[in-house]
Amino acid sequence: MSNIRVTYTGLISFVVGLSSVITGFIFTLILTRRLTPDEFGSWSLIGVLVGYVFVINPIVNYWTTREIARGAESGKTAFVTSNVFSVIAIVAYLIIVYFYGSENIVNQDILIIATLLIPVEFLRTILNSITSSFKPQFVEYGFIAFEASKIPVALILVYFLDMGLVGAIITTVLASLVSIAVLSTTSFGKIKGKFNSKYIKKWLKLFWVPTYPSINNTIVDTDIVIFSLITGSVTGIAYWGAVRAIARTVRHSIKMNSALYTKLLAGGKKEHLQENLIKVLYFAFPLSAISLAFAEPGLFALNPLYRIATSVMIFMVPIIFVRQLGYIFQVSLIGIEKVDINEESTFKDYLKSKMFYLPTLAIIQRVGYIASLSILLLLLVPTNISEIELIIYWAVILLASEIPFTIYLYLLVRKEFSPTIDYKSVIKYLFTSILIFGLVYLLMERYLIYTERIFEFLPELLGFLVLGIAGYLGITYLIDSKTRFLFKAISNEIRKNE
Repeated sequence: MSNIRVTYTGLISFVVGLSSVITGFIFTLILTRRLTPDEFGSWSLIGVLVGYVFVINPIVNYWTTREIARGAESGKTAFVTSNVFSVIAIVAYLIIVYFYGSENIVNQDILIIATLLIPVEFLRTILNSITSSFKPQFVEYGFIAFEASKIPVALILVYFLDMGLVGAIITTVLASLVSIAVLSTTSFGKIKGKFNSKYIKKWLKLFWVPTYPSINNTIVDTDIVIFSLITGSVTGIAYWGAVRAIARTVRHSIKMNSALYTKLLAGGKKEHLQENLIKVLYFAFPLSAISLAFAEPGLFALNPLYRIATSVMIFMVPIIFVRQLGYIFQVSLIGIEKVDINEESTFKDYLKSKMFYLPTLAIIQRVGYIASLSILLLLLVPTNISEIELIIYWAVILLASEIPFTIYLYLLVRKEFSPTIDYKSVIKYLFTSILIFGLVYLLMERYLIYTERIFEFLPELLGFLVLGIAGYLGITYLIDSKTRFLFKAISNEIRKNE
């Protein structure tokens, strides 16, 4: 798989990621403008409950990417098996809905309709896994098809027909089908091969290897369920979801790293991590600054009701930033793990590998976080503290749990990769971000007029955003040689045939 172009794929992923910032914001804007805070909170909760049953999804997806990247022909077997697993997931989800719905926090009929999300997501993710093993950039094409198709459908179903949560669910299902169609055209050659049960035997035998790490996300997302159960409300979740919708802009910086895992699996040089990390930081700093500077007007644009949650963004942006660094470190460490290449590897060998060690560390961190959050909520809720204050405490606990974990992962990466980081460039990116978007923030404080008419407010807001982005790119180009080299690389990659 030496033909995988890390920079090219990273650029494709990043450009698509930035495009999805716009499409994702528009979709969220449609929801927040038409759904009540309780409905929007329920939408976030649905995502978590549906996510629980995806704990079995990596059993097939995880191995598929690793195997096909190394030349195996397991595509058809993976495709069929994943669809069978989706049926099991539907049954498991309905059982969860039966017990959770008895709390009367969310309409149980809505939770049942959300079952439609499961089979299409299983299908979409297996196609993503197959495609990422040999043409990772095409995963982004499927993603942008998903994001772009949501907008017109949501406008019709949610905005104009006012179908509420049902409209949001149907929108997501239809957008997933569009993405599936795009991904199918790329991965068809890998799917049309032979069905071979030997792969299923391997996946089931080693099911714990990919399933064990996926428990991490299941645990950390449980914070939303716990919040709803202890407070008996989903309004706070709506504030949390609105803040996170803007702060997650930072996540798109990691797109520059999208091909690193596949490259390392295929025997790529460890130096790729060092090169990609600088590129990630070049975009992560300004995206973090954007999220902080535009926190208040961004929340106001979603819905004036969410403006009071602006202070939460101070903690949410560092959470996302630190978590993305941790993700890069974990992917890099697992990418160089070779234990699964040897078919004679024993259970004990896997236990000694990074495939087990890293998820174990993550689970310990997640359990500690959830336990701390639960105790705090149980202590604070009876005091009638405001929901915004509760959310701030929630964010502080999450940030406090993420920082030491990510620092330890970096120490492991430094031991394995010995990366040489150009701190001079990193400092330039950081201070330029602070300077440019600090000035943009001051300009908005003075000149931005908050009007509830979104078609008047949004264009004015976008003007300040464009000003900040242009300023950052221009200054870094002038003062940093790595930026000039990156711009040149972008120009060269565009000229090359894929």
